[in-house]
Amino acid sequence: MRRADRLFQIIQVLRGATRAPITAQQLAEELETSARTIYRDIADLMAQRVPIRGEAGVGYVLESGYDMPPLMLTADEIEAALLGAQWVATQGDPALAAGARDLIAKISDVVPEDLRPTVLNTVSMMPPVPEQQADAIDMQQLRSWIRRRGKIRINYRDVKDDTSERTIWPIAVAYFHTVRLIVAWCESRENFRHFRTDRIKSTEFLEDTYPTRTEVLRKQWWEQEIANHKA
Repeated sequence: MRRADRLFQIIQVLRGATRAPITAQQLAEELETSARTIYRDIADLMAQRVPIRGEAGVGYVLESGYDMPPLMLTADEIEAALLGAQWVATQGDPALAAGARDLIAKISDVVPEDLRPTVLNTVSMMPPVPEQQADAIDMQQLRSWIRRRGKIRINYRDVKDDTSERTIWPIAVAYFHTVRLIVAWCESRENFRHFRTDRIKSTEFLEDTYPTRTEVLRKQWWEQEIANHKA
């Protein structure tokens, strides 16, 4: 069992216990580890200000009203979260980039002291990225419209510089190194299409909603993509 999982389980066992203290030996048998490991884990939890009362040889109780801390992550999990947030901070649209920077700050604030060096001295980093094409649509509102299954009317310029007006059902946004694509069902083409956000000339967010659930459309789109690649 991973240490982070074991710490979580210790809290859960103590939370579910009666008022009688639980000894380290009982915890060790429950979690299939040694009493020495439990003593060390209890000391670490107390150092993290988890309100555990008791002592060796007597047993431990968890004070009532305790809420779990927001993060119980391993060093690798924190590293993965930070690397992903770094990518979004450099590749995402302004709203997502700001959210990623806020996430990094929040992780830094709440990680236990022994994992803080993982945040302050991360060994994984993003390489320099090429300049991105500017979005010609409000990306934050676009994501909101996807969640509410809202239709969007766009004036779009394709790769041949031809323009057309489309009413689309947006279902996802794909983030690439230099461009972003809207995955959508196009009413005029009666099929799935991809639209680069930098080629949209004008946008109207409609109040109309499309009837099919977004997850159903995503599944249909993905199956179509797989079939196209196999063809």
